[in-house]
Amino acid sequence: GRHWIVWILLGCVPLSSLPLRFWVNVIKNPQFVFDIHKNSITDACLSVVAQTFMDSCSTSEHRLGKDSPSNKLLYAKDIPNYKSWVERYYRDIAKMASISDQDMDAYLVEQSRLHASDFNVLSALSELYFYVTKYRQEILTALDRDVSCRKHKLRQKLEQIISLVSSNS
Repeated sequence: GRHWIVWILLGCVPLSSLPLRFWVNVIKNPQFVFDIHKNSITDACLSVVAQTFMDSCSTSEHRLGKDSPSNKLLYAKDIPNYKSWVERYYRDIAKMASISDQDMDAYLVEQSRLHASDFNVLSALSELYFYVTKYRQEILTALDRDVSCRKHKLRQKLEQIISLVSSNS
């Protein structure tokens, strides 16, 4: 069996990747999740919170001095305490019992069944299509660069989907 919770939380990548790729993005851009307007003052405040979160999840030590940015100095004395919380969190996850692939699959199928009516598939597909068309070239380039994506011909498959959807629009 695998430590599925660790795989899910870490996204199969190093310790700081999930916080940096997901949570920091959500903290800095709440409009991605909530229907809100973010003004410049809120943006500045969220940047400080995001920076504190990133520093708390970082495994490297940051030397601060009088020339350090103010957003790093603001919570500098709290960072060691936050780092210990993060380390304890991941240590506790590592101690969790493993579950089998079958148990995880069964759990995910059950969750999908329980929440099937909560999810608007057409709305989600529309948002995904909007995102893909907006960042088409960047996504296609990334698919070209990845060996596994090339092996599975994901660029060609995505281009087919884009073509199909755009011709039916």
